Amino acid sequence: MNILLIGSGGREHAIANALARSPRLKQLFVAPGNPGIARRGELVDLDVADHRSVAEFCRQNGVGLVVVGPEQPLIAGIADDLAAQDILVFGPTRAAARLEGSKGFTKDLCRAHHIPTADYGRFDNEAAALVFAREKGAPIVVKADGLAAGKGVVVAQNLDEAERAIRAMFAGSFGRSGSEVVIEEFLQGEEVSFFALCDGERALSFSTAQDHKRVGEGDTGPNTGGMGAYSPASALTPAMEALVLETIVEPTLRAMREMGAPYRGVLYAGLMLTAEGPKLIEYNARLGDPEAQVILPRLENDLLELMLAAARGALPERAPRFSTRAALTVVLAAKNYPATPIVGTQIRELERAEAAENVIVTHAGTKLVEGKLLAAGGRVLNVTALADTVVEAHARAYAAVDLIDWSGGFCRRDIGWREVARERA
Repeated sequence: MNILLIGSGGREHAIANALARSPRLKQLFVAPGNPGIARRGELVDLDVADHRSVAEFCRQNGVGLVVVGPEQPLIAGIADDLAAQDILVFGPTRAAARLEGSKGFTKDLCRAHHIPTADYGRFDNEAAALVFAREKGAPIVVKADGLAAGKGVVVAQNLDEAERAIRAMFAGSFGRSGSEVVIEEFLQGEEVSFFALCDGERALSFSTAQDHKRVGEGDTGPNTGGMGAYSPASALTPAMEALVLETIVEPTLRAMREMGAPYRGVLYAGLMLTAEGPKLIEYNARLGDPEAQVILPRLENDLLELMLAAARGALPERAPRFSTRAALTVVLAAKNYPATPIVGTQIRELERAEAAENVIVTHAGTKLVEGKLLAAGGRVLNVTALADTVVEAHARAYAAVDLIDWSGGFCRRDIGWREVARERA
C-alpha cells in the first residue's frame, strides 16, 4: 500500500520509522518531510494547505491512506476534504479536531458531560478575564484558546504574572489564537500523557508517556513544544488507565458522536493525577511530539494496520501490545529556543550517535545544504534510547547525545527525573 505522511518533525520521523516496519507498506511519500525522514520515504513538494492538490497527488500515485502528523492541517479540515474525494485519512475531521483547536470548546464539553477537569472561565474580552483572575487568585493558569505550538499556556504563580499573560494574549502575542482566553484553576499533582486509538465508536489504550515542557532543568522557564519524554509513565497505573478510559476518553467519544463529529485517529489526553483522581488538562488531536518518539519504538503491533482500522471505523477488540522496555527521548534544540532560535549552525558526528546500540535519532528541524546538516528550527534533533529501565535509558540517551558535535544546540540534562528518582528509591 502507498502511504502519504504529512509533516516534517520528529513525530513524523518516528511515524515513518514505525510504518517502515509494516509488510503492507509499498511506498511512503512524505510532505514535506526532512533529511532524516528521506531515508524512509520519498519527499514530495506538495502544498498541504492546498487540499485539492493533495487529493490529486493521492489519485495519481495510488495512495491508499493519508496519515496526518501535525494538528494544523487537521484543524484546517484536510480530513474532510480528502474524505469527500474518497481518500482514506488517519486523523479527525475539522469538527472533531476542535478538541485541540479550541480549549474553550473542550472545557465546555467537559462541563456538559461531567468529565473531570479543572474549574474554568472563558473570555473574549480582557476586562472580564482580569476580574475573574483577581477573584480566583493565584496560582492560576491562563491559556490562549487556539493553537500556539505548545507555548500558549502560562502557569501564573502570582496575580501580576496572570494579569501580564492575559493582557499579552489579548494584545496579540499569540495572534488569533489568543483572541479568546481560558482561565483555569491550578491543579496539584503529577502530569502525564495518555494516548488512545479511536475509530469513532471505540477507544483502545495506546500507551502512556511523561514529557517535559519547560525549557530549563528542574522544570523551570517558559513552556516549549517539549524538551524530552519517557514511556511508559508508571505514575499512570493500569487501574488508572482504565479509569481514564471510562471517565474521560469514552464520555468524550460519546459526546462527539452525539454532535455529529465522531472522532477517529489518536486522541492525546494531557492529564493531572490529583488527589481526587485523574483530571483532563487538555486534548490534542494527534500523537505528541516528543511522545511519539518514545511510544512508537515500543509498539509491537503493525502501526499501518492499526491506522487503517481506525480510519475505517473498525479497530480490533484487543488493545495494541507494547514492549515492557522503557524508552527515553532527549530533545536537542537550537540556542535561544523557545524565543527566536539561532538557525543555520552545522551539526557534525551525528552518525556516531546513530550507530550507538539501542539508540534512535530522529530529525525535527534540520536541512541539508551542500552536504552539510544544518539546524533549521527550534527543536532540531531527538535522541531516543531503549533499555530495561528508565535509569538505563537515561544514561544511554545522554551518552549518545554527547557523541554529537553541535555547538549551536542545547538540551536539558534531567529528562525523566521523576521516574529516575522512583527507580532509584
